[in-house]
Amino acid sequence: MRSALMSVLLRQCNKVAERCSGKIASRYYSISAAKPELTSIRYKIRRGPYATVTDADVRFFDSLLGSNGLITDPDECEGYNIDFAKTVRGASRLILKPKSTEQVSSILKYCNEKRLAVCPQSGNTGLVGGSNPVFDEIVISMKLMNKILDTNELAGILTCEAGCVLQDLDNHLARVGLMMPLDLGAKGSCLIGGCVSTNAGGLRLLRYGNLHGTVLGVEAVKANGDIVNCLNALKKNNTGYHLKHLFIGSEGSLGIVSKVSIQCPPLPKAVNLAFLGLASFDKVLKTYHLAKRHLGEILSSCEMIDRISMDVSVNTLGLKNPLTSREDGHEFYMLIETSGSHSAHDEEKLSSFVEKAINDDIIEDGTLTNETTKVNNIWALRERISGGVLRDGYVFKYDLSLPLSSFYEVVEVLRKRIRDPRIVRIGGYGHLGDGNIHIQVSIPEYYEDIAAQIEPFIFEYVSQCQGSISAEHGIGFKKTKYLHLSRSSSEIEMMYDLKKMMDPNWILNPYKVLPITEKS
Repeated sequence: MRSALMSVLLRQCNKVAERCSGKIASRYYSISAAKPELTSIRYKIRRGPYATVTDADVRFFDSLLGSNGLITDPDECEGYNIDFAKTVRGASRLILKPKSTEQVSSILKYCNEKRLAVCPQSGNTGLVGGSNPVFDEIVISMKLMNKILDTNELAGILTCEAGCVLQDLDNHLARVGLMMPLDLGAKGSCLIGGCVSTNAGGLRLLRYGNLHGTVLGVEAVKANGDIVNCLNALKKNNTGYHLKHLFIGSEGSLGIVSKVSIQCPPLPKAVNLAFLGLASFDKVLKTYHLAKRHLGEILSSCEMIDRISMDVSVNTLGLKNPLTSREDGHEFYMLIETSGSHSAHDEEKLSSFVEKAINDDIIEDGTLTNETTKVNNIWALRERISGGVLRDGYVFKYDLSLPLSSFYEVVEVLRKRIRDPRIVRIGGYGHLGDGNIHIQVSIPEYYEDIAAQIEPFIFEYVSQCQGSISAEHGIGFKKTKYLHLSRSSSEIEMMYDLKKMMDPNWILNPYKVLPITEKS
């Protein structure tokens, strides 16, 4: 394989030289300086029955994609092998960057015939290792498939390629008075194909629903290279099986999403935000109940942050907390957003709601704003927690769904269970409006004994509370052995049947969602 690799590397030498000077170089060196242990070693995984990339394989992909369409430089490969939170690390030596559905099709057809495992990757912003190789799978990066294909302003339908960045799509739609129906903290780097493949939820699912409802159609490529065109652009199409749902949330294990058609709501003319301080989680629940009754149709988001998570934004990142009535802060915070078409009406409703919450002694303090800069600054307090906590060291991140009665109990239970001086913090925050909490347990570095105290306990506890072990980030690699805690045996058996039918050689994102077994 050496001669082909050297040939590709020589053609890439100018790019490498450029990358080794300036900001891009510092980014890659910082990744390599803090490499996590290989996933296969840390989790003691055995490699599946797949072929290894050869000299001939590299030549084929080079002829198909050109030198700019593949990466073999080891340092640059690490950016695709390691997740953003630096908790998993694969050993891929080949990254492919197709520019069209046809190229994806040719890649998969070749890999399926040669029994080469592949790992589809979008923005690499997930929490469960779903978009990173476990061994030496070929990474198929979708970043170059970033064309907006059609914008139907009248129907509110956007059709685009899977590699479009969520923020770019939102900016594009804003010019015609529309918006994306999902909003994530990682919107500046996540790709729409990855969002669809994981059925991402985000900050405004309370108002606009999940992607199973807003995605009208997809184009996807099966493991054998066949292109499945389900790119419907109708709100109602009740004809036969809805095949798009096979790909929404399947994490690239049944096919690679290449194009998306999505229903986009009108951009609201009036956005108002209330930032509240509260003394207890019981009062958080009372506030949410009051918000549903008083804000009704204009309520677009309801987020909760505990004191320990807010500390990440304020004391670690240096962001300003606008509620300064108490030096020691509040035990809990809430962000309640309204989106509507009549500014004065919406502002009056939100003000009335906050006034009643204060008079009823539910909230301790609050501030309201509709100024864009202030709204963005307050949202930053919530959105930057996930990245800011990484400064603590190694972070166990959990994305869970729970009934509201048990929503915060899991954090309190973890704090009682793990009383270890190496723990930096155990905090919780998330989408109260749809029952999705994010829990973060941070330590200076990975300790296997602390990991054993957390897992499988946290997943078993959530299951006992009738919750889900994954709310919006999927199963990925990290949760495969816990899938049975949220799905019945008959459901899992049917999942295996679907996998065998659509990917009989198991080349698509192996070791993810469903563990490889002898019967696979």
